[in-house]
Amino acid sequence: MPSHTPLPHTPRRRASRARTAALAGAAALSAAVLVPLLPTAASAHGAVFNPVSRVAACYAEGPETPRSQVCKDLVNDSGTQPLYDWNEVNLANADGRHQEVIPDGKLCSAGRDKYRALDWARTDWPSTAVAAGSFDFRIRVTAPHSGTMTMYITKQGFDPTQPLKWSDLDATPVATYATTRTSTDGYYAFTGNLPARTGRHIVYQVWQRNDSPEAFYSCSDVTFGGATSATAPTEAKLAAGADRSTVSHAGHGGDEQPPALSADTTAAADSPLVPALAAAGALTVFATGSLLLGRRRRTA
Repeated sequence: MPSHTPLPHTPRRRASRARTAALAGAAALSAAVLVPLLPTAASAHGAVFNPVSRVAACYAEGPETPRSQVCKDLVNDSGTQPLYDWNEVNLANADGRHQEVIPDGKLCSAGRDKYRALDWARTDWPSTAVAAGSFDFRIRVTAPHSGTMTMYITKQGFDPTQPLKWSDLDATPVATYATTRTSTDGYYAFTGNLPARTGRHIVYQVWQRNDSPEAFYSCSDVTFGGATSATAPTEAKLAAGADRSTVSHAGHGGDEQPPALSADTTAAADSPLVPALAAAGALTVFATGSLLLGRRRRTA
């Protein structure tokens, strides 16, 4: 077999290697600029404010100083973090299999231990007074998503001293709403129709995204013929607790904003990805241009 003698490191070969290294460096630098600004996975995005959900009602009272006994007991059992994370009762991979992935008795917590206190079968949860007929639902969202929001109510004869089961819910929704990737001032608002009921009941929300298997859940206590004892958090209250939240508000698409800010759509030009792409492109063009100029000079 003929022997292979290593080729000498000629000036031309060194120049070729230098060009290759420079291009690789430009690509790596471009990637370094882009990677920190690309969307990342995160969770959590809203709660029912009318009728007021359990987690929202307790947050409105104040995580550190709740007034109602049930909210005090929640904090004693689970700490304050579930309340500061009021917009996070979700499952990442529900994919429409709600009854399959959430067992009876754990509908309000979505089966998550962090929110287990929300499943307590008690009659002292703060409630919203309602009546049969038209009802205006309001959902405060911090990250709007494309999907379907379905509102159910418990059947007549429901016993609030027993854990909520799937079979307790009337099969006919009281409202269905197609959600979009934008919201008005941080809210989804739509009208449903409540059937005739008496006494205490639960309105149950299922919000399934259609751009992801993620879904969100909520329990709101209502009383037919009773008085309202629940209040929704104010924007000032949301702002005061925003820095205590562990919920991310980036990377979801739509017009997501931190809880205290309006969810009005921001201009695309405000996105950090736009200047990042421009900067990355400029770096690549500069590196390529420098190589071509050097090559022309060597040829000359």
